[in-house]
Amino acid sequence: MEDEAALSENNAAVKAQALADYSEYCNPMKLRTLKHAGLEIIEGRREGALMWDLEGQCYIDCITAAGSMNVGRRNPEVIAALKDALDDYDIGVFLLGSKPKADLAKKLAEITPGGLKMTMFAVGGGEANDYAIKLARGYTRKPGIITTTLCYHGHTGLALAGIGRDAFRKPFEPLSPGFSRVPFNDLEAMAAAVTDQTAAIMIEPIQGEGGIHVASDDYMRGLRELCDERGVLLIFDEVQTGWCRTGKMFACEHAGVAPDIMTLAKSIGGGIYPIAATIYTEELNEFVIAHPFVHLSTFGGADLGCVVALKAIEIMEREKLWENASARGAQFEVGFNELKEKHSEILLEHRGRGLMRGLQFTNDSHGPRMTYQLAQHGVMALYTGNEPSVMRLMPSLVISEAQVATVLEALDASMQAVKDQDSGAAAPSDDAGRKKKRRRPGR
Repeated sequence: MEDEAALSENNAAVKAQALADYSEYCNPMKLRTLKHAGLEIIEGRREGALMWDLEGQCYIDCITAAGSMNVGRRNPEVIAALKDALDDYDIGVFLLGSKPKADLAKKLAEITPGGLKMTMFAVGGGEANDYAIKLARGYTRKPGIITTTLCYHGHTGLALAGIGRDAFRKPFEPLSPGFSRVPFNDLEAMAAAVTDQTAAIMIEPIQGEGGIHVASDDYMRGLRELCDERGVLLIFDEVQTGWCRTGKMFACEHAGVAPDIMTLAKSIGGGIYPIAATIYTEELNEFVIAHPFVHLSTFGGADLGCVVALKAIEIMEREKLWENASARGAQFEVGFNELKEKHSEILLEHRGRGLMRGLQFTNDSHGPRMTYQLAQHGVMALYTGNEPSVMRLMPSLVISEAQVATVLEALDASMQAVKDQDSGAAAPSDDAGRKKKRRRPGR
């Protein structure tokens, strides 16, 4: 017992120092915001759908870095693959070919839809989207890129110019010209926006940061037809929606539509190694053949990252993670319908597919307040960046039926607490909330 007490005291001291150092040397305002949201956390142990704070408090992780841990946190097979790879590989040289790069590119060509075949590797989703835009402009010799309101494609240069929120763009203007935005799921508006200078239409099959808005199957098919008729390229940003998240390997498969360019990132790295990819049809490779060094990325497609990605894909396919995403998503949907009936004063609707879910509340304050309340009940979740009235739930795809039930219980209690606050009723003290947080989530 004395050893446990000493360990707990040491972990608390380590956490306090780490938080202090982060505030002083990284981002004090971010830390202050997280504190108000009940997420003043230093991650310790990570396993499957769970994470433990250094002080031993267990959480079901419904953030997962916006869907980066689809195969579970610290998946032991992925870790073993990385350890084995360290016997032979390092990051490699981006300018040179390598067997891991070739193996992963071949695998991506095999499993992605339609005629997608060629791959340019990157480090993260923003860079992958930057290259998608560069490729579209380079191939068509046209500048126009049409995106949608509330979209999110990353904070890097070209991707930032297409982002659907002024607050992200304004501090850095002037940005790259040639971008326009139209309402999401509005095919007529998209058709009206296309001109003879349009290179590509770029959308997310489900808007993540935008508030979990799902592109209808008819909209997706209509975009494909529009692009074919008007000679425009179609880009799908599947950085968040890819890798079994929505109940299919890739979200565009729900509509039976394949793009000309697809961007992938996040869970391709198994939650262990950063890697991303831009995959495109062989026809577009004409531009790359003429400009073979048009895009350079020192760490893009690192040999170690390619080995990790191959193992992560192997796990997804073997375990058919899209099936658990679909089953647990259906379980969430039943629970959300019950919550909507019980808490209709604050919960307007729920949206999503598979294990990419959003809860739409009545005003912007509810997202941050729900984040805080859920943390008190052992669930880590965040409101969306572009629409703070929406709570986003993106747990690991290995989440169990019992764990989903626990999340639904936490949502019920959290919504009740927010309603009590709205009505002026007495809310439980922080101490009471923290006692609840130590309850072990269902396995």
